[in-house]
Amino acid sequence: MNPTHPLLPRPIGPLKVFLYRQALNFWPCIRRSGGRVVELAPDFTRIVVRLKLSWRTRNVVGTIFGGSMMASTDPMLMLMLHRILGKPFVVWDKSTVTRFKRPATRTLHAEFVVTTQALEEVHRVVAERGEADFTWTIQYKDADGLVHAEFDKTLYVAQKDFYKAKVAARSAGPRLEAG
Repeated sequence: MNPTHPLLPRPIGPLKVFLYRQALNFWPCIRRSGGRVVELAPDFTRIVVRLKLSWRTRNVVGTIFGGSMMASTDPMLMLMLHRILGKPFVVWDKSTVTRFKRPATRTLHAEFVVTTQALEEVHRVVAERGEADFTWTIQYKDADGLVHAEFDKTLYVAQKDFYKAKVAARSAGPRLEAG
């Protein structure tokens, strides 16, 4: 555990941070979106993704394609929470609500942050209920701080034992027969 907060994992070293960031950038869903992870905190509480306007990210009207914005942000919070919470928990991306605010013709950055307050809430609520949904708002901003897109990312978090019991109960339930 991290000595700065008991709920955070032990930070990884600079070489592992570099290698993990490179692996994320090589991952097809990130690489093909045009996004790049440019910052990764050693305790996985912060990731910054950069998305440049290029021939790969340009749409028919000359702005950054919305699909590139969406794809480059998609797995980040799930990966962060999965790493921070560890093996006793199950984390799934559940949904994303997208709001495009203005066309993007310049490089954008999205910052993903899991605060200790949010982490404490996740632990508290999941300890009470066994499972819960949590929503984070992520913004793609340009260098002037103008927001070009917002994403409300909803993640499902459960205690692994609770989740396994839920899945087992669901699969043991009555099945509808076709016909």
